[in-house]
Amino acid sequence: MPCPIGAIVGKLALSRPSDLSIRAGCSRDPNQMKTVVIDGKALEYVRLPSAHPREGAPPLVFLHEGLGSISLWRDFPQRLSDATGCEAVVFSRAGYGRSDPELGSRGVDYMHTQGLQVLPAFLEALDLVRPILFGHSDGGSIALICAGGTPTPLTGIVVVAPHVRVEEITLAGIREAGIAYAQTDLPHRLGRHHRDVNRVFQAWYQIWLDPAFRDWNIESYLPTIRCPVLAIQGEDDEYGTLDQIERIAQGAEDVDLVKLADCRHSPHKDQAEAVIAATQAFVERLIEED
Repeated sequence: MPCPIGAIVGKLALSRPSDLSIRAGCSRDPNQMKTVVIDGKALEYVRLPSAHPREGAPPLVFLHEGLGSISLWRDFPQRLSDATGCEAVVFSRAGYGRSDPELGSRGVDYMHTQGLQVLPAFLEALDLVRPILFGHSDGGSIALICAGGTPTPLTGIVVVAPHVRVEEITLAGIREAGIAYAQTDLPHRLGRHHRDVNRVFQAWYQIWLDPAFRDWNIESYLPTIRCPVLAIQGEDDEYGTLDQIERIAQGAEDVDLVKLADCRHSPHKDQAEAVIAATQAFVERLIEED
């Protein structure tokens, strides 16, 4: 899913080595990183214990955005883990970060493949029992597809700036991102976080602007989501309107909405404390109801 180019540039400008090693969780420390083979591809992942572990709390599994990776989450997974008492599990999908390359061209159904096949296999391989999925942008869409399209047992899902359909504002932002990628040093800065930055960017850019992708829509999965959903979006999101999360509330049975003022496409960056507070309350509710 789209990633705000301004937010990426800003994050990378701040990403000195010390920033990326906060709490060690999302750094490139080889002692922290592990790999698991899913569908023939080695995926990098890290497991972050909470500073305040809560007995019986489900793990939080983080699903990154369209240009994301483990390191681009920075310290947010650890902060959320500490606040909720849940272990955080963070991984890079194939083609991202230092995971194995994504083979072949990306199809319109690439998020369906991730949500219906890869993510369930990853959860099973790591024996993650009834996790809470935390997905940003395309990661949020993958979480919705998994929850509504598979029998994977989930305690709940948190989707941050997700997309359930294509909007013109999204495509306009991606076109601007292509110009920025060609005319600025973004490739160099983004390249610190990916093995093959050009392939990452072009795969994201080309599929979203492919005419065949214009009709992409995952609303059919919403009625069959069996777990509670927390949907968060910034009121100033430059890659989607609030209609995205409002459609989730209309389509799924149990949805809490959080709309954040002064917030763009990366609420966990622009309004981190608000996202942590909302997720902490959501996790409390899930544990009490479990």
